[in-house]
Amino acid sequence: MSQSSSAVPAFSQAGGLLPAIAQDAETGEVLMLAYMNAESYRETLATGRAVYYSRSRGRLWRKGEESGHVQEVQAVLVDCDADTILLKVRQLGGAACHEGYRSCFFRQVTPEGLKTVGQRVFDPAAVYGEPKIR
Repeated sequence: MSQSSSAVPAFSQAGGLLPAIAQDAETGEVLMLAYMNAESYRETLATGRAVYYSRSRGRLWRKGEESGHVQEVQAVLVDCDADTILLKVRQLGGAACHEGYRSCFFRQVTPEGLKTVGQRVFDPAAVYGEPKIR
């Protein structure tokens, strides 16, 4: 994946972290939102696998490093202000969400409150053991 210097995201804004949206390359479904720094962005481009910056861990987070549910990057897009990244990915393992759902957006807001609308793909306790901050 090559890129021109004019397409480099503006990591100097917002403390060096930019939002990164992962979208299913085939269906268009939004799978998750995470953050990237310059290092995770470069590694993503170099490896073709999604790498984010985990704010809770304070380090790079190679998606799927614990679960095996990696994201193969099909395309990288940057918005008009160069302050948001869109990764079109192929989600391996069936789930992007650490709670076991295909998408992190598995709850819908209704007048009665949140309603689960997604189907769980895996049991998080079986994959991760005790609950952890992701």
